[in-house]
Amino acid sequence: MTARRPRKVVVGTAVFGGGRPFPGVPERAAEVSALVESMAAAAASGTTRGGLDLVVLPELVASPPGPDADERALSLDDPVFEVYRSAARRHRTHLVVTLDLAEDGAVSNAAVLLDRAGAVAGVYRKAHPVAEARSATFEGGVTPGSAFPVFACDFGAVGIQICWDVMYDDGWQALAAGGAEIVAFPSASPATVRTAAHAARHRYYVVSSTPRDNAAVYAPSGLVAARRSGPGVLVHELDLSYAVLGWSASLRDGLAFRDAFGDRAGYHYSPREDVGLFWSNDPDLGIDAMVAQLGVEDLRDQLARNARLRAG
Repeated sequence: MTARRPRKVVVGTAVFGGGRPFPGVPERAAEVSALVESMAAAAASGTTRGGLDLVVLPELVASPPGPDADERALSLDDPVFEVYRSAARRHRTHLVVTLDLAEDGAVSNAAVLLDRAGAVAGVYRKAHPVAEARSATFEGGVTPGSAFPVFACDFGAVGIQICWDVMYDDGWQALAAGGAEIVAFPSASPATVRTAAHAARHRYYVVSSTPRDNAAVYAPSGLVAARRSGPGVLVHELDLSYAVLGWSASLRDGLAFRDAFGDRAGYHYSPREDVGLFWSNDPDLGIDAMVAQLGVEDLRDQLARNARLRAG
């Protein structure tokens, strides 16, 4: 098996847009441009990569509010969308922008993934829009999506889920089956419990972005790797080559990694949950070699071994 070397990725997210009126479509685009600018500055000064790889924005960040989906909808040909494209190009980052998207006579609650050149790399259409109590339509006339694409980016594989998708398992399962390593989760809700559960169950990172209370990076362990509670941006450097380790006496709540490898390894471990995420910072010594050197095993391998023992 090829040794897994460190794969650092810098993600940006935000608690943004809540508690104040929508400023207007062009004004919102300008606000987002400034928001991405501040993320880029934080990435330049606070990460080893020195720049952004993926930015996630809250649900429907680009569209005005209102009861009718047709009146809220924008198209990708709308001149204002060039502001979002320009932000992605200027900061050489992938950017997830959500809006009520008008296309082919229908409107979807859609997340558009822009690549580093500002081109559309893909679109995810929310599979589970909300029909509120006594409503016969989804979100004022939104058409549900039916596909769960995984997008190949230059740093890894990205899937997308939107807000109420968190209440269902189908999309999260499909993204795992498709090889997603990071799931962008633009949301109007700051939901945490189900989001963390999906991350843990499917062993990928989830990056949420919301208008209030919580924007977070959930690790494949189910633990929160980084969080922002109040308005503003959050930038976090993660590693796509990792091990999820459960409790063992020899691990000593992660201290064994610190003692053996110092700053050549990183981890966050929760004694309350008896689980942690571990990664290598050493390009010459991957995480699998570190795990083997300490004589511990990834939780997935441990569970499989225990299942075989139980089966006899």
